[in-house]
Amino acid sequence: MVNIKTDEEIEKMRKGGKILAEVLSEVLKNAQPGVSELELDKFAQELIIKKGAEPGFKKVPGYKHAICVSTNEVVVHGIPTDYKLKEGDVFGVDCGVYYQGFNTDMAETLRVSNQKSKIKNQKYVEVDKFLETGKRALEEGIKQAKAGSRVGHISKAIQDTVVGAGYSVVESLVGHGVGKDLHEDPEVPGFLAGNIEDTPLLKVGMTIAVEVIYSMGKKDVVYKGHDQWTIKTEDNSLSGLYERTIVITKQGPVVLTN
Repeated sequence: MVNIKTDEEIEKMRKGGKILAEVLSEVLKNAQPGVSELELDKFAQELIIKKGAEPGFKKVPGYKHAICVSTNEVVVHGIPTDYKLKEGDVFGVDCGVYYQGFNTDMAETLRVSNQKSKIKNQKYVEVDKFLETGKRALEEGIKQAKAGSRVGHISKAIQDTVVGAGYSVVESLVGHGVGKDLHEDPEVPGFLAGNIEDTPLLKVGMTIAVEVIYSMGKKDVVYKGHDQWTIKTEDNSLSGLYERTIVITKQGPVVLTN
């Protein structure tokens, strides 16, 4: 069942989303060569608590971290380790904040680089193009999140952008509704299967997490290692992840995590 939020509930999510955006921005600034995934996880948790919120992901049964990390071939749900980031790594951070009874969810991916570094090679050019495509796909998907449209409009916009650039949407992982629970109805795929008219209708007051989950190679994914959380591309190709929590309003989509 889709939960329509009241103005008061949306305001709580807006405040939580602002905290989340600030935290994620600081985490990404610190994602420098030589810094470990666990150090960034600890930093995120301390900052969330300092800002008066709770790490939303730690409320998920069995998960013990404030962030999920997606380094290189890791797609989603990556458990932070003592791995230290290296120049050129593709590093994604997924983070959730729980504030006054409501969750917000957000993710961003970047190419790790020392700000003083001037290294530029063909591989980096290709990676940057890949990441720019993900950002554009997220923007195009969010544009479609209008009352009266359908989830399929979001899905098609993401798919057209990603596939049109020569990459693959990871079809086994999708966006979702978000609110009192981290994962609510409806599912928001990054691809269109079937007819748009058969996908859920978007209504004023709906809050959803729009996600672009994609790879440079094929769409197939598998578990990495034995932690039963970390999912990677089966062909070990690079993966990207972009996500924002938004609310559907009469005036159009409004991003809550900014």
